[in-house]
Amino acid sequence: MTNVLDTPLIIEVSLNGSVKPEQNPNVPYEEDDIVAQAVECMEAGAALVHNHTRDPVFGRTGIMDAEDYARPWRKLLAIRPDAILTPTMPADPGGVPVEQRFAHITAMAEEGLIAQGLCDPGSFSVSVPMADGVFAPSQLVYRNDAHDSHYYVEACRRLKLGMSISIFEPGFVKFIMALHRAGELPPGGIMKFYFGSEAMSFGLPPTAKALDAYLEMIEGSDLPWSVSAFGDDCVGCGLAEEAIKRGGHVQVGIEPYGGPRVPKNIELVEEVVALAGKLGRSVATPEQAAKIMRLPQWPVSFAPQVGETT
Repeated sequence: MTNVLDTPLIIEVSLNGSVKPEQNPNVPYEEDDIVAQAVECMEAGAALVHNHTRDPVFGRTGIMDAEDYARPWRKLLAIRPDAILTPTMPADPGGVPVEQRFAHITAMAEEGLIAQGLCDPGSFSVSVPMADGVFAPSQLVYRNDAHDSHYYVEACRRLKLGMSISIFEPGFVKFIMALHRAGELPPGGIMKFYFGSEAMSFGLPPTAKALDAYLEMIEGSDLPWSVSAFGDDCVGCGLAEEAIKRGGHVQVGIEPYGGPRVPKNIELVEEVVALAGKLGRSVATPEQAAKIMRLPQWPVSFAPQVGETT
C-alpha cells in the first residue's frame, strides 16, 4: 500500500490577489517585483506560481489584458523555464461572453507561456462583513454557469493545458466528479480546495472535518488536490498540516493570508517547507509537480529572445 507521505508536496505561492500595498507593503504588482518574488519562492520550494495583474477580477469590462500577465512571465520563464504559472479569471459583469473572459488564457497558451489553465466550475456571492459581522447586501456574484464551466474544460483540452480547478463550494466538486466518472475530464490538473474564514462569504471553514468532507466527495478518484485558507493562516490554523498528512498539497501566499502578521511571500513558503520536513514529506520540484498533476505539456514551449533578462 502506497504511503501518502511518499508523494512529494506541491507548494503553490499566490503572490498578490486583490491585496493592496496599504494592507501589505510586501505585495508585488510591478513586473520586476513579481519576477523577483516568484524566483525566490521557487528557490525556497514553490513549484507553482499564481498571481493577478492590476486588472480587477470584478471590473466593468470583464476582460483581462494578456500582455499584463505575459510581460513579467516572459521574464520569469527566461530565468526559470520550469515555472508552472497560473492566471486568474475576471467575473462576468453581465453579458460578456465566456470566450472573451478566457481570452487572456488562450493567448498565453498559444504563445507557450503556460502549461496550466483555469476552471472555475460554479458561482458564489461575494460580500464582506459589516461592523456587526453581518455580510453586507452586495450584488457581486462570481458567476460561472454550467455553460461557462464546460467551456473552461473544453478550452483546456483544446489548448492542451492541465486544469487548475478552483473549488470554492462543495457544488463545484460535484461538477468535476461527474465529468471524472464519465471519463470526460481533460488529462492533467489539480483540485484546489479554497477554504474561507468566517470573514469570507464563501467556502467551508479551514478545519480537518471540512477537509474530510471534501475528501469524501472525491473518494475513489486519483485526482491530486491542494488546500488554501482564505482570510486565515494556512499553516497557523493547522489546515496545511492536515493536508500534508493526508497526501494533499498546499497553497500559501499574500493573496489568501489573513493572519495577524504582515508577511512576505517567501516567509509563507518557507513555513510550509519547514512543516513538510517536520512531518517527513519531501517538497516537489516543478518537474515532480508536473508529473503528479499529469500536465499534458511541460516545460512550456516559450523560447525567450536572445538577451532577454529581468
